[in-house]
Parts: sequence; structure tokens; C-alpha cells
Amino acid sequence: MKLSDLMRDILTPPFEEEIQGITCDSRRVRPGWAFVCIRGTAADGHRYARQAEESGAAVIVAEQDTGCSRQLLVPATRPVWARMCANWFGRPAEKLHLVGVTGTNGKSTVTYMLKAILETCGYKVGLVGTIQNMIGDRILPSGHTTPDPYDLHSMFALMAAEGCTYAVMEVSSHALDQDRVEDCFFDAAIFTNLTQDHLDYHKTMENYLAAKKRLFTRCGTAVVNQDDPWTDRLLEGTDCRRVTYSLGDDRADYTARNIKHRPDGVDFEIVGIGAIGHVRLGIPGTFSVYNAMGAAACTCVLGLPLSQVVLALSRMKGVKGRVEVVPTGKDYTIIIDYAHTPDALQNICQTLKEGTKGRLITLFGCGGDRDRDKRPKMGRIAADCSDFVVVTSDNPRTEEPGAIIEDILTGMKDTATPYTVVENRVEAIRWVMEYAQPGDTILLAGKGHETYQIVGTEVHHLDEREVVAQVLGGA
Repeated sequence: MKLSDLMRDILTPPFEEEIQGITCDSRRVRPGWAFVCIRGTAADGHRYARQAEESGAAVIVAEQDTGCSRQLLVPATRPVWARMCANWFGRPAEKLHLVGVTGTNGKSTVTYMLKAILETCGYKVGLVGTIQNMIGDRILPSGHTTPDPYDLHSMFALMAAEGCTYAVMEVSSHALDQDRVEDCFFDAAIFTNLTQDHLDYHKTMENYLAAKKRLFTRCGTAVVNQDDPWTDRLLEGTDCRRVTYSLGDDRADYTARNIKHRPDGVDFEIVGIGAIGHVRLGIPGTFSVYNAMGAAACTCVLGLPLSQVVLALSRMKGVKGRVEVVPTGKDYTIIIDYAHTPDALQNICQTLKEGTKGRLITLFGCGGDRDRDKRPKMGRIAADCSDFVVVTSDNPRTEEPGAIIEDILTGMKDTATPYTVVENRVEAIRWVMEYAQPGDTILLAGKGHETYQIVGTEVHHLDEREVVAQVLGGA
């Protein structure tokens, strides 16, 4: 690709080159490639510009003078990198209808609901998200919730080539803050909710909100949760169309009515613009109704008939790691859920409590090198909403697991709920399964779809489903 084509709608280069590849990782540079200097949290790409030039880079894109002979200076390299990736792959996002989902909780479930509804209506759909990436039924590996621009546009290119009409994707606050979706325009974007999370990165809730807000400056229609207290502030100053959904507020464009909870799901009616539909959802909990309403409102906005929306939602059986029932053959129930924020933990505990005949036993931990403020809050919530709590490790990363647990326990002081501490998560699961009694529900919270545990800087295999099976098998 010619350099002028690579830099289309960015700048007009003062020289021309035939570019053989692009990267923002100096270790990957090959002769004839373009290297983009990105300032990261751990390293600054500008420091490696000379190294890239020595490796044969044909051009260096930077924010400051690197001393290299053939460089292009831009005000900010992150958005430029995103646009370059889009150009490199032939702007594939423009060949797809993009639907983005952002919010603290519910993103993964909503994207799967969107995919199911669109496929019920006959469309081939690509999915980008935390659990996995998909093209139709084909599964691709997933790293970040929202990939690096190169990987993202590479996937868009595959989706377009394989006949996808829509791409639905989780759009994280990190991705928005780091300009990973800079060259994407979304037909519609859904806002689920905003609760405390990622403050180790954003520092304040206002910064966290500001990052989320960026999605709604690049979409045609904002489909938003009217019941969330942050919604009005999220949309201040945006000029996209606004469509609202709610659980019970008739002022919303789409309202859930006659909600009836079941142990294995929930029934409700969607009352929308000129239409009513009854959903029998196979995923329990009030938060599941919110997720379904967001997906339903969005797909109706996209022009899909409510009858097909209702049919698809009623066929949904859940998402891996989201209120996932683990088969045991025992007289107690094990649920795996990704709940790793105070709000998510409270929601799942309250939901399971409603349908539990015996005790709700909650096993959870908190991640290391992440927001410490939420640890005592989650400890208090677990104690207030459960009959017994097992405090253990999540992904301790470079922190001492015992120190993280002590932070959690400070929130459990002055509560009457009994608890125990089992630092090793595998042993904790074994302990709680031996402790369970008939009618109990065991909630394994925090890991969800993850099949690993990060201890120090090493990633160890840990699939809670396998641990449960091993315990049942007597291993």
C-alpha cells in the first residue's frame, strides 16, 4: 500500500513510499514497514523509533521529533494508529452495520442477545467481546474486551469477507479512552449502567463516565437505560438520537411490564412503540430483564420486528460465565458468574437468594493491582446478601493474596454472617462443595468465563467447571 493511501484522511505525506506492513511494536518492524510511536502506561514508543528505523522502517509516525530521517509528526498517535489500521484493511467497518455496547455490567450478555436476535432475523453476525470473538458460528480467540485497532479492523475485514451484515461489540472504557474505536461509526450504541469499576485506571467516576460518553459521540442512535442515574449526564452535549428503556417507567420508549421471576428465568412483557410482546427468558434475575430490554430496544430501532425479537430472547439459554448453572447431579446448585464489581455482586446475590430453598453460599475474591476501594464494599455486600461467605483469591497478580483478603474482610466487620477464608481458590471450591447441604446454592463469583488465574506475572490454568468436576469425581 502506498503511504499516501495509508495516511488517507490523516495527512498528506511529503514523500511517497510503498508500505509493506504497519505496527506499533518496534520488535515486529520489518523492512518497508511503518512504525507508529504510542505512549503506553509501561513504555513510550518514541524511545524505540531509532531501533525501528535500524530494523528497516520506511516511515516513523510520532508526536515529537525522534531524530529519524523519514518521520511524520502528528498531534496524537493513538487516533492516527486507529485510522491507519482502518485504511490498511480497506476500511472494513464501513461495510458493516456496527452496534456497540458499553456500561459496567451486562455488556457480554447484551451482545450475545443482539447476535441471537439478528440471526433469528436471517442476518450473519460478527461478535467482538470479552468471552470470545465470533464470525457466525466460528469462534476466534479473545484477548481484550475491545481489541487493539489492528486486530479489530483485521476482524472486521474477515467479517465483511465472510458475508456478515452486522458486527456487535463490547466497547470498554479503556478502549474508548485509548482511541481504539476512533475510526468506527456505530449505527446504534447501548448504555447498560455505570457503577464503580476500573478506578485504578480512571481514578474518578467522572473520568470513567467521560470515557463511556465518547461512544455516544460516534453513533447514530443511543439506546440507554433510563433507570440508571448516570444516563442524563452521559448524553449531555451529544446530538445522536436517544431511545430509552426501563423497568416500569412508562415514560420510556420501551418498558418492561408484568415481570415474574422463576428459579430458572423470568417472564415479562415488552411494551414498545406501537407493539407488545411477551418474553419467557431462560436467564434469571432483574438484571437479565435490563439486558434483554436493551437488546430488544436496540434491535427494534434497527428495524427488526418485535415478534422476532421476542422469539429470539425466549430461545436464549444463557452465556458462559453469566449466571451459568454447573451440572452436578447433587441436591445443591452451583452457579458461576463473572460478578466482580459491587453492583454486579449485589445483583447476582439478590437474584439467587430469591430462588434458593436452603442457604446462599457466596465464594469470591478481588483482583490484585486493581481498584482497592471496592474490596471492603464487596465484602459487606457478600455478607449482607448471603447466608455464608467463603473469601478466597481471584487474580491476585503482583499483590499478596492475603493482603487483598484482609481488605475484603474489613468490610465484613460488624456483620453477623458467618464466613471462612480459604486463600487457594481450588481448595476453596473443594471446601464449599463439601460444606454444602441439600437445597443450598453455591455462587462462584468473579471468574465467570475465565479459564485462568493470574498469580504474580504468570497465568495458570484454572477452569472452575473442571474443578467442580474433579471434586465430584473424587480427584
